[in-house]
Amino acid sequence: MQTVTSADGTTIAYERQGSGPRLILVPGALCDRSALRPLADELAGDFDVVTYDRRGRGDSGDRTPYGVLREVDDIGALLTAVGGTAAVYGHSSGAGLVAIAAGTGLPFTHVVLHEPPYGPDDVDTEEDGAEVIDLITQGRRQEAVELFLLMAGMPKEAAVETAAAPGVADLAPTLAYDFAVMDHAAPGGRVPVDLLAKLMQPTLVVAGTASPPFMVDAAHRIVKELPAASLRELADQDHVVPPEILAPVLREFLSPR
Repeated sequence: MQTVTSADGTTIAYERQGSGPRLILVPGALCDRSALRPLADELAGDFDVVTYDRRGRGDSGDRTPYGVLREVDDIGALLTAVGGTAAVYGHSSGAGLVAIAAGTGLPFTHVVLHEPPYGPDDVDTEEDGAEVIDLITQGRRQEAVELFLLMAGMPKEAAVETAAAPGVADLAPTLAYDFAVMDHAAPGGRVPVDLLAKLMQPTLVVAGTASPPFMVDAAHRIVKELPAASLRELADQDHVVPPEILAPVLREFLSPR
């Protein structure tokens, strides 16, 4: 493990493995860097892969008040630490964060957005998000995680099992950060059209055909808003794709031609 200090003094923990073009992996909600380590293992033969703990998770620090642009600064600090430029992959709310970071002008060579959970324009998720945060405030972290996972389209039995897994409820307070990320450029978690128009890098949007329908629909909608994007649908895959299936897709997109 290595660390870098972000602009506000927060310590960000990261790991680096492999060699080749640099690639930063950004995890989604309720995940630390260990969630993407299997994917990093698959890619390390071809890339210099960086996995990290977003602030408030794992071995990284945190500062109050939270701000989405502080998370962007964290990625900027990582970029500086590893060489100045890199491709970037974001999963779920991590993809939402990557879109914001790319929109600020961070020097990404390529961008991969894997199912950022934008909602339909006629649905406002703020009320549901407020209920999750209220449960966290009451100290009912496991219930908050269950509700969040149900909102994300996970079946009830799986949501209960996941929320009860060791360490998951400990990450519940960072769900407020994920809601802030997804609401940052378009309140209510809608597709941030103006933000996406700023992403000039080659961009790949990834979606599994067995994922919740709103996520698949979001992938189709956002690829139309991106200036230089393509869509890759993964047959019969849901929101979490096995690394042995996902890695070849990223390798094909990111490898020099």
